[in-house]
Amino acid sequence: MNESIILHSDVNNFFASVECAAKPELKDKPVAVAGNPQKRTGIILAKNEVAKKFGIKTGQTIFEAKALCPELICLEPHYHTYEKISSNLHKIYLEYTDQVEPLGLDECWLDVTSSSKVLGKTGEEIAYEIKERIKKEFGITVSVGVSFSKIFAKLGSDLKKPDAITILSRENFKEKTYHLPLNSIVGIGRRLEKKFTNMNVLTIGDYVSLDDDYLKKITNITGVELKHALLGEFDHKINSYYDVEQVKSIGNGTTTIKDITSRNDIQKVVYFLSEKVCQRMINRSLIAKTISVSVKTNELKTFGKSKTIYPTNSSQIFAKECMILLDSFWHYDIPIRAVRVNGSNLESTHEFKQLSLFNDKKESLSKSIAYLTKKYGESAIYVASETPDFINKHTFKDN
Repeated sequence: MNESIILHSDVNNFFASVECAAKPELKDKPVAVAGNPQKRTGIILAKNEVAKKFGIKTGQTIFEAKALCPELICLEPHYHTYEKISSNLHKIYLEYTDQVEPLGLDECWLDVTSSSKVLGKTGEEIAYEIKERIKKEFGITVSVGVSFSKIFAKLGSDLKKPDAITILSRENFKEKTYHLPLNSIVGIGRRLEKKFTNMNVLTIGDYVSLDDDYLKKITNITGVELKHALLGEFDHKINSYYDVEQVKSIGNGTTTIKDITSRNDIQKVVYFLSEKVCQRMINRSLIAKTISVSVKTNELKTFGKSKTIYPTNSSQIFAKECMILLDSFWHYDIPIRAVRVNGSNLESTHEFKQLSLFNDKKESLSKSIAYLTKKYGESAIYVASETPDFINKHTFKDN
């Protein structure tokens, strides 16, 4: 059986790269995309390579970033532009294979095993061709990992940036990756990383040396599967791009800079997040029949609950229902550091029509807001109760 040829293409500094490509005069200047460039309390969402050299990091406030680099140019994000370019990148990938699996807006796995035979090209040659096409057509760069599995293709694209190709073969993958820190792997979050650090399991090599039964007790079966993937013995298949299931849920969350406790403050965050979620549903012509709300305390304990509602993509109705749900299980007596809202059990608006006159009016308002933000930017308009100043002052990042 022939070895699989998997690519992982990752756009370098995606948001910042797109902005700089649109404004060539900024190419050699330190540039960051920030949540609110007009306010020094805004958060850095992305930065270009020049800004990185000054030590600027995602999640810093603009105030902190400008302390490191007074010349930093901060631009507002244009999410719909990023989505459009992401879609166009997918079209390039699909010229080489239909086995394309997106990971966010800026990353994709490609299985080019069959394509390699048809095109008479190696995985490295296909990766180079894709990399150069993207640079020429969009003015942005990608780093591509080439390997026999998804996990090592992803690690390869992370190893060398920007504008690079890294090969991780059967012969060299252990030598090239086993010394890397454990958090290099997708699937190892902060909580697991902390647990393994306390056990002195610091690298990928340390992780794969653990006994399966012991690992299962700590991480369940998924951790055991991850170990065998890192041993090169197991991998998940990349399905056809056209067979990818429809999105099952749409959510948005934020981590607060300062802990919040009052219901009024939490409600402002919920309304802000609900607006984002409902804009995305409207853009996809979807409505949600189930909502979920979760909060994370300053002790990193998470509490949440879901309920079925009358199908909607109205941000006002969605947020109101979220607050009713939150009130049912939260007493606002413990400091909160993160809030998340989610819409699931989704249906197409082409198949369902709201019957309530009042709901229709609120949905019309939500659609109008979605149109204006799509045309003029994320900060063009807000529902008054969202209070952007509060959001910019208290939130760390959307995720």
